[in-house]
Amino acid sequence: MTDKTSMIFGNPIDAKTVAAAERSKASYQKKYGDDSAADYRLSFRPIDALSHIGAQNIVFGAENEPFAENPLIVGNIRMGFGHYRISIAMASAARALGFTPYWLDLASFDATGSKMIREQNDLYSLASRISQKSKLFNHFVWEPLNSEGFKKITYNAKDQKNSELLVPIFKNIPKDVPYIATHVWPSQAAVHAGLTHVVNAIPDNWPMGLHLSEGAIHTVQTPFAYLGYKTLEGFAKTPLKGIPEDQLKMVGCYVDHELLCNLEEDNRLRKERAAGGAPLRILMNVGGAGAGADLFEAMIDHLLPYVERKQVALLLNLGDHAGVYEHMLARFGGREDVTTLRNDFEGLKQRAEQMRTSEASGIYLICNDDIFQAVYSTNLLMPVSDLMITKPSELVYYPIPKLFMKHIGGHEVYGAIHGREFGDSTGEYVTAKSLCGALDRLLTDREILPHLCDQILDLKKSGYYDGAYRCVKLAAGIE
Repeated sequence: MTDKTSMIFGNPIDAKTVAAAERSKASYQKKYGDDSAADYRLSFRPIDALSHIGAQNIVFGAENEPFAENPLIVGNIRMGFGHYRISIAMASAARALGFTPYWLDLASFDATGSKMIREQNDLYSLASRISQKSKLFNHFVWEPLNSEGFKKITYNAKDQKNSELLVPIFKNIPKDVPYIATHVWPSQAAVHAGLTHVVNAIPDNWPMGLHLSEGAIHTVQTPFAYLGYKTLEGFAKTPLKGIPEDQLKMVGCYVDHELLCNLEEDNRLRKERAAGGAPLRILMNVGGAGAGADLFEAMIDHLLPYVERKQVALLLNLGDHAGVYEHMLARFGGREDVTTLRNDFEGLKQRAEQMRTSEASGIYLICNDDIFQAVYSTNLLMPVSDLMITKPSELVYYPIPKLFMKHIGGHEVYGAIHGREFGDSTGEYVTAKSLCGALDRLLTDREILPHLCDQILDLKKSGYYDGAYRCVKLAAGIE
């Protein structure tokens, strides 16, 4: 296993930081056990919600099953919904290009490294929720950590050392298999394990040391991110050596094949609904961490009169948050215009297909306990929605007109800036008042959304949304 902790891209890491990283790894081994000699056998299970792309979930089994003739592994973790969403885009592009996609969620196993990930993810989710309730915590801890703390190159040392704990999971994976990681830990782990075709798909627009994985091809979605990683400017107090060109590629946005193949028709129908005065279909998503509840509620209150006048149809994907679903169900109790889709993924598929050719009205409440269904419900609804309201996270880069609510963590600010500058979304609105004002403007000025649709089509023609295809080609060595 090559040392990636004390030196990264030719930049030495100080001894104090390296020692702290080694203590961190040792602490997790003491807490969860040393499984470095384990021989984890790998089997595959179909993912029902992703059957249309033939995705296979990698699990521990009694014996090793052979991979398909043309495999591509998507290495990921569940941290909120974002990394799963990007992973689905990669698997979709892989299938479209003739590969069999395999899903490797490193947090899902009964292994030391997996337990380490779950502990860190629980802490991240807790801090994210606290940041929405405590202005002091958000201002003095969460915002600085997400924008400047994670940016430092020294932050990478601890992650590099801890990711060594994940290597045993890779023992029975072929070293030359095409592999795309949608979080840095699966990328670092694959490199430590000796895989030779690793793509590290960086999700954010704000460059951070957190995302560095020397030995992989780093892909970014934007020019801003490219320059940040090319120079590593601001990652330390003194100038650093940047990422070499052969390990850094600007590829465009990570978007599913299914969302791109019919985009022209989707936008034609959006413009037709706007011109005809049909109810505007507004898709709102509760993310994996469940943050932003107050703004969510304020917008719903503001939009209800529009719903009653049949000027708006509300599509509320509540993810896998059963408590939020029950709250909304009670909130809308007695309304005849509420459609409930609780653990009814097939029903949602049918409903989305019907929306293509028929009018949508009222309120739709969607909630699925299955994580894949919870995430993919948004994918089913995006093509038949007119406007998506989201925080500026991974959904910044998806081809649908977007209204951005307040970011969660300072790194998301730069996603909103990018979306506004490239013209397929609004800027970021951080208060309930400003969000509701923006909604009023979008609902009364029916020329804005068609303009956003035209911009989306221009961006598609330029290859702006082709990032997932390019990641697959880079991992397979065909680009």
